[in-house]
Amino acid sequence: MKQLAIAFTGPSNSGKTTIIEKISKKLSKDYKIAIIKHDPKDKAVFDKEGKDSDRFFKSGADVAVVSETRTTMFKHQKSGLNELVEMFGEFDLLMVEGLKTWELPRIGIFRGKIEPGYLPYLQAVAVDESVPKEQLKGLNAEILNLNDTDEIIQYIWKNAVKIGV
Repeated sequence: MKQLAIAFTGPSNSGKTTIIEKISKKLSKDYKIAIIKHDPKDKAVFDKEGKDSDRFFKSGADVAVVSETRTTMFKHQKSGLNELVEMFGEFDLLMVEGLKTWELPRIGIFRGKIEPGYLPYLQAVAVDESVPKEQLKGLNAEILNLNDTDEIIQYIWKNAVKIGV
């Protein structure tokens, strides 16, 4: 297993989830893919009200739900990168959406305009034609075509870093 990691950062509705999904669909035929998604506003809903796991979690316990095809973990504290890598076990590529303070090579995803607050964290930007060309001049980052999944995958294999044990 390669155990490589790369991250994607950008404003809401910029296309982070869409590009990660496209990359995952393309690569998962030949590679084991893992994904971590940041929920900065703690608004994601994972279980239905009143179901056993929801009731267990609300009791204050950390909960794992295990079936023949998946394991779902609910914890009351956040997990760091190393803990999550260990929980995933073997994988070839880990893609992280958000979590810009984690020290990973990072692709910024932008539509419409480049938001400067993200630039200190980025090594590359992936944009579509909606971003004015003049905003790309002088960027200290590689520029990728957001609509070219293969180009982004090539960048990932060249720049992702080895993590894990």
